[in-house]
Amino acid sequence: MNTTLCVIGAGPSGLAAAKNGLEAGLSVVVFEQSDTVGGNWVFREEASHSSVYENTHLISSKAWSEYEDFPMPTDYPEYPHHRQMHDYFVAYAKHFGLWPHIQFSTTVEQVEPSKDGGFQVTVTRAGVKAGVKETHHFSHVMVANGHHWQPRHPEIAGNFSGHYMHSHDFKRVTDDWRGKRVLVIGAGNSACDVAVEASCIADCVHMSLRSPQWFIPKFLFGQPTDVLGSKMPRWLPRGLRQRLFTWLLKLMQGDYAKTYGLPRPTTSVLSHHPTINSEVLDFIRHGRIVPKPGVSQYVGESVEFVDGSAASYDIIVACTGFRTVFPFLSKELFDVEEAEKIPLYLRMMHPEHKQLYFVGLFQPLGCIWPLADYQAKLAVQEILGRYQRPEDMQAAIAEELANPHLPFESGTRHAAEVDYHAFRDDLKRALRTSGLDIGQPPAGRAGHYKDWSRSKNDLKAG
Repeated sequence: MNTTLCVIGAGPSGLAAAKNGLEAGLSVVVFEQSDTVGGNWVFREEASHSSVYENTHLISSKAWSEYEDFPMPTDYPEYPHHRQMHDYFVAYAKHFGLWPHIQFSTTVEQVEPSKDGGFQVTVTRAGVKAGVKETHHFSHVMVANGHHWQPRHPEIAGNFSGHYMHSHDFKRVTDDWRGKRVLVIGAGNSACDVAVEASCIADCVHMSLRSPQWFIPKFLFGQPTDVLGSKMPRWLPRGLRQRLFTWLLKLMQGDYAKTYGLPRPTTSVLSHHPTINSEVLDFIRHGRIVPKPGVSQYVGESVEFVDGSAASYDIIVACTGFRTVFPFLSKELFDVEEAEKIPLYLRMMHPEHKQLYFVGLFQPLGCIWPLADYQAKLAVQEILGRYQRPEDMQAAIAEELANPHLPFESGTRHAAEVDYHAFRDDLKRALRTSGLDIGQPPAGRAGHYKDWSRSKNDLKAG
């Protein structure tokens, strides 16, 4: 059987998957639903497209977000804007010759195992062939379409009569928000960004938190926080590193309950996925954002909270995350929508279907794409017969899930959580067993790696 690779999605993880497949000499086809590369980093006005909003910037620094073999331009800021990121992904696709292998405006409808061990992939296309199904056979499939696209709405009793939206549909704050009363449900990265932006024009902005949350600034001591964190000695026990970071935040920010009216965290920093935002605490201190407890029910325009208080709102924005679903896979094949742990080896290898890989299906304390590139490298090494996965995959997966990098809180929110540096080490160890030692990252991270940067004009030229 010929080795043919199907990559689902031309977002950041899909591009890395395609690049590694092509570099290994494989026949690669990428199916992408939209008309360009970049996935969620392609800004669209229409609400149906899950994308960044107009003012989105990276929340991980460019030093720890760039592909290690394709650094961002030196004149990009520490936290690039989404338009810069889209330029970067377009340049990456051109530089590695991916464009001719991508079939745009194509939706994957179904992926089914075939009798020969490969997969039947059924797709539909937009345009003149709209609605016509095509089925293609591939020996291997890499699922890389992301897991931040189907909204998870909060389950709250009653009905809200004002304007309700999920952060999936949020694009910008318009003049229609002027003078309005806004409630943001959630305290993650999207929630803080929406609350900060809304507070610049709305009459009042409240932010509802069901549970305590740590808020990590983008810069500490003049450096991007993740760059500073990467310099912490790796020989220190992880628990000690957590406690040191927690102590530092408490020292710099003060007591959350007394100073900001926020619920006081009872666990160390990085026990849950961090919120990276340098403005929200300042806006709370300025009175422009008011913390509220969890919502108990809706009553018309009124919202009742679990502490018995109530308030009326014109707009509610639910920033409550996304469901991890793959509608083109049967639930018998793979179903993790309500899972609290993802049953994949190295967050990528299916225990029963050896030729099916998931690239980028994890949530690091950092950026996904550089590690998705590592996952794709490992998948390709296995396809080439150079990497041998554990014989007892179920036992290997159970061992991995029983020993997380950090003591993350339970729940679907942390089902795919990993520590960036620890997971990178895990993937590097696996790659070394295949004979591939990729060494240190080439970009100028932590101040002592070789600088491979290029100018913005060179990047745009591809």
